[in-house]
Amino acid sequence: MASHDIDIRNLYKIFGPNGTAFIDQVKSGLSKADLNEKHGHVLGLKDINIHMPGGGITVVMGLSGSGKSTLIRHINRLIEPTAGEVLYDGVDVCRMSPLELREFRRHKTAMVFQKFALLPHRTVLENTIYGLDIQGIPRAKSEETGRRWIARVGLSGFESHYPNQLSGGMQQRVGLARALSNDADILLMDEAYSALDPLIRVDMQTVLLDLQQELKKTVVFITHDLDEALRLGDRIAILRDGEVVQQGTGQEIVLQPADDYISAFVKEVNRGRVIRLDTIMGPATGAGDSIALPGSTVLESAARIMTDARQSSITVTDDAGTPIGRADLQQIISAMVTPKSHDDNKLAAE
Repeated sequence: MASHDIDIRNLYKIFGPNGTAFIDQVKSGLSKADLNEKHGHVLGLKDINIHMPGGGITVVMGLSGSGKSTLIRHINRLIEPTAGEVLYDGVDVCRMSPLELREFRRHKTAMVFQKFALLPHRTVLENTIYGLDIQGIPRAKSEETGRRWIARVGLSGFESHYPNQLSGGMQQRVGLARALSNDADILLMDEAYSALDPLIRVDMQTVLLDLQQELKKTVVFITHDLDEALRLGDRIAILRDGEVVQQGTGQEIVLQPADDYISAFVKEVNRGRVIRLDTIMGPATGAGDSIALPGSTVLESAARIMTDARQSSITVTDDAGTPIGRADLQQIISAMVTPKSHDDNKLAAE
């Protein structure tokens, strides 16, 4: 069975009439600013190397202009790379023929956009099955598929409504149902929830996580919001000025920021909702505790359970329930506090 991994290797994108002419200079250290000022070209991506495991959610995040939307558009080759590879199950998308690329886009990838991109003259059901119509699927079968996914995203009863009759969150559910109805292996989500109100945004994150638990799609999710990245991402890659600054799990990024730029990002993160028990536990020694929690439990949840049960320590277990360590409440509370940075300590001393 294919893993549906995506591997981006040595990917460069230089915008301009003759980008390939400057690849070697960029590799040798030509800066983004000098490329623009001296040669009138824009460096979009520089030497991107990211492994996106099949069946997981990879979040690519960064501020505006960091290159994240440019990157996601290389995966289905809406943008041609200047150099590099985009491998899907070992096949380079950048080398596909026009026919192969068309089939790849139709059957292997689906996109969910920030602005919903629904057709205003089509109903919810008609929007949902639009991709199936293009593929020539018999109408009876496509409608059956569409109704099933409409129900799965919580919009049963709205099949005959038009987009202007729906809230923003409901429109985005239609966009998600449309993407899922194609049964594509890869789900590309470009700032999909950025236009939604905070509460609706969290609700849509939950919808995605619940569906992903069952479907195990290869999801590439673009966002500028670290809280969203930490909640959704099995792995996270952070871009700045077209380069990868750091990539890893949410815990790795929060606990071991690569530089001051990443430190500034994670400074205000609620660590208790990110760090897991198995990250901070000690050896499995001493008497048995009355409470045992899986190592995957985040610290905030563990602290709440322990406080409610008036327990000062717990046994940490693996997925099979075997003890692998212990943690006490003081350990947990200490790990939830953001360490002071060098600048914070300097200010405190002054």
